[in-house]
Amino acid sequence: MNTVMHHPLHCVHHGSCNGGLYSRPFIESFEETPMLVAVLTYMGYGILTIFGYLRDFLRARKIEKCHIAREREEQKDFVPLYQDFENFYTRNLYMRIRDNWNRPICSVPADKVDLVERVSYDYNWTFSHTGRVVKDVINMGSYNYLGFSENKGSCADAVAEVTLKYGAGVGSTRQEMGNLDGHEELEKLVARFLGVESAMAFGMGFATNSMNIPALAGKGCLILSDELNHASLVLGARLSGSTIRVFKHNNMQSLEKLLRDAIVHGQPRTHRPWKKILILVEGIYSMEGSIIRLPEVIALKKKYKAYLYLDEAHSIGALGGRGRGVVDYFGLDPTDVDIMMGTFTKSFGAAGGYIGGKKELIDYLRSHSHSAVYATSMSPPVVEQIITSMKCIMGEDGTTIGKSHRIQQLAENTVYFRRRLREMGFIIYGNNDSPVVPLMVYMPAKIGAFGREMLKRNIGVVVVGFPATPIIESRARFCVSAAHTKEMLDQALSAISEVGDLLQLKYSRHRILPTLDRPFDETTYEECED
Repeated sequence: MNTVMHHPLHCVHHGSCNGGLYSRPFIESFEETPMLVAVLTYMGYGILTIFGYLRDFLRARKIEKCHIAREREEQKDFVPLYQDFENFYTRNLYMRIRDNWNRPICSVPADKVDLVERVSYDYNWTFSHTGRVVKDVINMGSYNYLGFSENKGSCADAVAEVTLKYGAGVGSTRQEMGNLDGHEELEKLVARFLGVESAMAFGMGFATNSMNIPALAGKGCLILSDELNHASLVLGARLSGSTIRVFKHNNMQSLEKLLRDAIVHGQPRTHRPWKKILILVEGIYSMEGSIIRLPEVIALKKKYKAYLYLDEAHSIGALGGRGRGVVDYFGLDPTDVDIMMGTFTKSFGAAGGYIGGKKELIDYLRSHSHSAVYATSMSPPVVEQIITSMKCIMGEDGTTIGKSHRIQQLAENTVYFRRRLREMGFIIYGNNDSPVVPLMVYMPAKIGAFGREMLKRNIGVVVVGFPATPIIESRARFCVSAAHTKEMLDQALSAISEVGDLLQLKYSRHRILPTLDRPFDETTYEECED
């Protein structure tokens, strides 16, 4: 492994070394939090906590009105329904910046959106609509990677036609009266798209993980899970009843140590061999913007005879020259991944999820998965949206729009947007090819300020803080789309730079030198000390 580390910038670059596992440059950077920023962030949370306890004291004395749900006086001797301490963060920190979330939109969530304006007169406890609509807000928050979230074009036309023919709902499960010809066509298409023997579609992406993992592992099995895995993977692992061990994020040494210990020591107390060892990883991690080191994971999986479950929710459609996800991105064999999971909610502009793999695996899940047996079938219009968009990506719609325009445009937009942000001096996490772009904000007060200031400039962004991130690593998360034009990205970048100066967010001590619109690769990657 060729690992280059700079302090405080941690940049990992894998080339064609490492036993030939990587066929392309693999560059990720995670710059460490500057010490002063970390100290000020902790101080900010400390001050908020002190004032939170002060306000709770005032509420208890009826000096300040309390809006949060509480136990009634006559129920004080019962087991508490609401945990007061658990609600402390919600009452005193989240409520201060709650206006940055759950904003209602009244248009297609495409490259631009229309927002319903709302105001609060009680410090974000309740909101009122003003009746005004904020038009043409550049959407930098939706997972619309390939731009298929649209109300016109071939997908919208096909969906409208199917809705007239089949209606909006099915009203039954697949095993009863809800198995349509569209479902059969979709699953065959997904299997072909992934390059696997068989595939199965589900109506909900979250449930694809949470309801299928318990069907694949149980008592006496060991699940090795990345520490930053999505909540659906975590829930599925817990519901399975398996023993769960967590390895450091994208850290192959940590994973191999757990694998080796599992083989050597076996199950606790009895020391019998594990019935099954299942590795759970994601293609693109949605809060870090990092890409799984799949070649190394597959090598370890083969070495220690484990099974691999790959969640491609964010990477399918968004990575690879053919949009086939992280397997395509690294040029690997799909059959090396035992369970390929993904969702249709992002790159395909639809809803639901899938699992692909060997025919025996899919046949087993059809009869043992709770999501397959008990859940209502996927809606026909949603099925048609997936089929039409997937055929577009595959070039089976008679055009080259999918591959030559959408996939290529997303890749170009991603490289351009990431490079410009780093040139400005922001700390950006993740892989250079990841369309998920976290910009580090750190301080609690700046979370809300960044979201509000960006909206003032007609840019819609997602801001994220604790507990979704570590307490000192609050961030804004941008999602780049193929639908974004260079003019839109430049407008967004100009606003980001302006707000970055206003809030003093340009923390990076290792910024890259500006380039004249050259491709961002290892030859243009340079660093300069501020």
